[in-house]
Amino acid sequence: MKLEGKVAVVTGAASGMGKAIVELYAKEGAKVLLADINIEGAEAVTKDIISHGGKAKALKVNLAELSDIENMIDTAVSEYGTLDILVNNAGIMDNMEPAGDIVDEKWDLIFDINTKAVMRGIRKALPIFLEKEKGVIINTASTGGLNGAHAGATYAASKHAVVGLTKNTGFMYANKGIRCNAIAPGGVKTNIGSTMLNINEFGASRTKLAQDVMPRMGEPEEIAKVALFLATEEASFVNGTVVTVDGGWTAAF
Repeated sequence: MKLEGKVAVVTGAASGMGKAIVELYAKEGAKVLLADINIEGAEAVTKDIISHGGKAKALKVNLAELSDIENMIDTAVSEYGTLDILVNNAGIMDNMEPAGDIVDEKWDLIFDINTKAVMRGIRKALPIFLEKEKGVIINTASTGGLNGAHAGATYAASKHAVVGLTKNTGFMYANKGIRCNAIAPGGVKTNIGSTMLNINEFGASRTKLAQDVMPRMGEPEEIAKVALFLATEEASFVNGTVVTVDGGWTAAF
């Protein structure tokens, strides 16, 4: 098994890509901590993993709260003895608003979840990785973090920031045995759309121009396979970069 004995924390693990990642990691031998504000969903996934012989623990985590993020890492260490892999997967969407329609409160919330929480998770995990001189960080960015046509201005800005943080972290700690990469999924069949309310008509009409050339929607399991590769020694020379997983969508731009 590719992750035998490894300990992984995955945020947004109750559904979608996070769920697919923890299920695959557990199947490959990792001990997984499922972090999600939806504790009922996380517990259901945990129960299923354990029923198949895996090792898993669910933890309610509000990624907008620093104390929850720090407790998340501390819980993984107290439960399993260490941390080897941090997957900052959780995220929320905007409502396709262009810059002129941004509301400060929504901007702050999206950046808290999509960007600040990623930084805080990395910051908390780094002392563990530095002591071991080994560690893997995987951030879920987005094709919306590579261009301006796939979401509203706030979501795009938050994911562009994740890309920058990923590259900087990968470079800064490259000689410390730590790798930091991001995955940029295209359209994937998840429930992230449930975080979108009162869609901005103008913004949606503009993003539709890009969405109309999407070859197909991806499956969460297709993203999980890339997250598995990045977590293993097979990706030992992959660091500080973004792996685009979009079925060829952004090849059109």
